[in-house]
Amino acid sequence: MTRDSDFKKLVRERMRTTGQNYTAARASLVSLAPQPVNRSSAWAEAKREHDKVVRRFVVDGRLVRSPAKRKSRAAVLLYLTALFEPRKSYPEAEVNRILGEVDDDFAFWRRELVNYGYLEREAGIYRLPTTAPLRSAVLRQEIPAWEAVWLPGFLAGHD
Repeated sequence: MTRDSDFKKLVRERMRTTGQNYTAARASLVSLAPQPVNRSSAWAEAKREHDKVVRRFVVDGRLVRSPAKRKSRAAVLLYLTALFEPRKSYPEAEVNRILGEVDDDFAFWRRELVNYGYLEREAGIYRLPTTAPLRSAVLRQEIPAWEAVWLPGFLAGHD
């Protein structure tokens, strides 16, 4: 059974709406998880769009303004995610230092990374998740395409 409370909520919601048991609902949601995409035209297009959005907010490695739209904010969060190494643990002070090099409001960005599922926190220690977070259909509309094509491979240590 998973320890991810957000995923458990999604499973329970699916159980309520479909009448499936826990195992079937979980399997259905896992099958909906974004799969890594080969570096193809989809990869190139998603990368171009991601870079275009990030350039509006990050100049010379510093955040010049905070995105108001969720999709743009998620693009910036993916940029910040790349500052961390997969399978490495970070104490909060180290996370603050890394994010502080990009923006003075490191606490806001640290919370956003956790809220979006790009960082996991346990007992004051942060790490990247081992798999990309599962998103509901509504949330998938607010997440840039770059997440689906880049994040799974990055978290697996391939990118």
